[in-house]
Amino acid sequence: MANLLVNGGKPLSGTIIPSGNKNAMLPILCATVLTDEIVTLRNVPNITDVQKVVRFLGAMGSKLDWDQAAGVLRINNAAFHDELGDVPLPAGMRSAVLLLPALLRRVGKIEFSNTKGCALGVRELDPHIDVLRILGADVVSDDPIILELNGNFKGGRLWQDYMSVTTTENFVMGAVLAEGHSTLINAASEPHVQDLCRLLNEMGARIEGIGSSILHVEGVERLGGAEVAISPDHHEITTFLALGAITGGEIHVEQSVPQYFDLINRSFKKLGVEIEYDGDTAIVRENQPFRIDAPHTTNLLAKIEAAPWPYFPADLLPLMIPLAVRAEGQMMFWNKVYEGAFFWMSELVKFGAHVVTSDPHRIIVFGNRPLRPVTVEAPYIIRAAVALYMTAASIPGISVIKGAESIQRAHPHFVENLQALGADVEWEGLSGIEEDDQPAG
Repeated sequence: MANLLVNGGKPLSGTIIPSGNKNAMLPILCATVLTDEIVTLRNVPNITDVQKVVRFLGAMGSKLDWDQAAGVLRINNAAFHDELGDVPLPAGMRSAVLLLPALLRRVGKIEFSNTKGCALGVRELDPHIDVLRILGADVVSDDPIILELNGNFKGGRLWQDYMSVTTTENFVMGAVLAEGHSTLINAASEPHVQDLCRLLNEMGARIEGIGSSILHVEGVERLGGAEVAISPDHHEITTFLALGAITGGEIHVEQSVPQYFDLINRSFKKLGVEIEYDGDTAIVRENQPFRIDAPHTTNLLAKIEAAPWPYFPADLLPLMIPLAVRAEGQMMFWNKVYEGAFFWMSELVKFGAHVVTSDPHRIIVFGNRPLRPVTVEAPYIIRAAVALYMTAASIPGISVIKGAESIQRAHPHFVENLQALGADVEWEGLSGIEEDDQPAG
């Protein structure tokens, strides 16, 4: 377990360049298994989830050349094994399901345990299995789950129950080499889904409707190599803007993909935080007023609702909550995706925050209460751990965020970046994690 030791109350100021988008990097890395030609990825974030998939690919015969300092990963899957053997799927990351389409094409048969959830609540596997079945795979067993594919995937049509990101990505990765035409209705359209589709098209796939809720895929016989840069992570961009705001500092975030930020910036403004732009550099100025905008319909609470893109992203909702804790007024937060997204509120209130949990999906924050430094336990949820750090960073004195290692899954050099911005923060007990998560040679 790794802890963050935080001496708060210091404004964070400076300039940050965001890392590559973890949620784009992982499916793109899995998609490289669909070709025997060389794929070169740039702006690769050195995070634990990427390290796990790299180790898995290396164990399966892939040749990987990763210049971590330069953020460049070169992948050659020409010698990929034709069976899994004793190589286990990457553990501790549910996004390992993104390996299923490419693995089925490679090895023909996969067996894995029926993992039913994560820290956020139930995360069902059924949509992924349905996708593979619709595209021609057979479900041989339910417990353990055994999938088989004889020959190629076949074109299919699916109307999703909801806009699932990973299910959309799995459908696309199965359909690009399928025989015939495939259609996905109610497709997810997040920036990282768009990045995956564009990478596949660079490799020779034929995907239409990128960025919309309907995707059409014409299967091709083979995919080639490609070279692509992983796009800047809008989650990390939002994180550093929120950190500047809550600590009263001024932070400039370069390469800030402003085309994705209209709604996110409006949500900041609801909390009294203005985001400015100089070209593609996002700026949060020092000493934001922190006053929640009351709605014109005065008998309703101000609220931020999170749901699949183009709604406000559910993964970013935790970052808005500490800002509401600091702001004058009341605000409702509504997570329409995860039923367990707010269970960590019991840790937030240890700081003195006034939060009422209305139900598994909604909370009400009563802001501008006196806060104090404390020791809290972080859940294994990336942005919840960051939100607890944000709160501690805004309070003068020593706080400890215990079990904050989940941050390493998405934010490379997190503490180093904070220190460069003027934070007094350090890891305690992280060395063992780094040793365990070094990528295979």
